[in-house]
Amino acid sequence: QVQLVESGGGLVQPGGSLRLSCAASGFTFSNYGMSWYRQAPGKERELVATITATYRSTTYADSVKGRFTISRDNAKNTLYLQMNSLKSEDTAVYYCHRPTGGYWGQGTQVTVSS
Repeated sequence: QVQLVESGGGLVQPGGSLRLSCAASGFTFSNYGMSWYRQAPGKERELVATITATYRSTTYADSVKGRFTISRDNAKNTLYLQMNSLKSEDTAVYYCHRPTGGYWGQGTQVTVSS
């Protein structure tokens, strides 16, 4: 069955960096576009970034453009989110998502605080 397992979250100071990973299994990873979402306390889940399957075209929320980079390694069945220049407002649970079929990971907590 489809499984998406996020890792790499944690506590980081403002201005710091983190790299999230999402290990995918149970399907042919290279055939699917993937996304990262986040949900802050008391807020709705929001789209952070997307990447297509084949051409690796990417899109970003305005709030993270220039700071976050989505990428994928199809040989390792892994999706990444490199997050730089982190701000307190980036604090959220981050989720890996396969839009086709609506699959979600369990999420990983990112806390940006001094």
